[in-house]
Amino acid sequence: MGGSEIVLILVVVLLLFGGKKLPELARGLGKGIREFKDASDGVKREIHRNINAMDLDKEEAEETAVNTHSQRHHPTEESPVDEKVESGVPHIDLAKPTDEKIITDKEKV
Repeated sequence: MGGSEIVLILVVVLLLFGGKKLPELARGLGKGIREFKDASDGVKREIHRNINAMDLDKEEAEETAVNTHSQRHHPTEESPVDEKVESGVPHIDLAKPTDEKIITDKEKV
């Protein structure tokens, strides 16, 4: 926008609302902008907090994996995670990739 266009808009606003109403409008506009800015900052903080929590969970999982691996006495010795469950339910090893394809809702349609 050029300078003349801004001046024209200000003159039209002054004629429509009058000199007494303009400070109230400006105050209301300022409050609205401040509230919007505070809300967007809150959303940014929440996103960063969740990202940091995910990173911490990932680090803890990696540390746990390293600790269980370092507790083995011999490389051929199985870890307690690899043992079968006594209740008759087979143990699923989540560390090994499976060949099963995951079907999403979009692919079902």
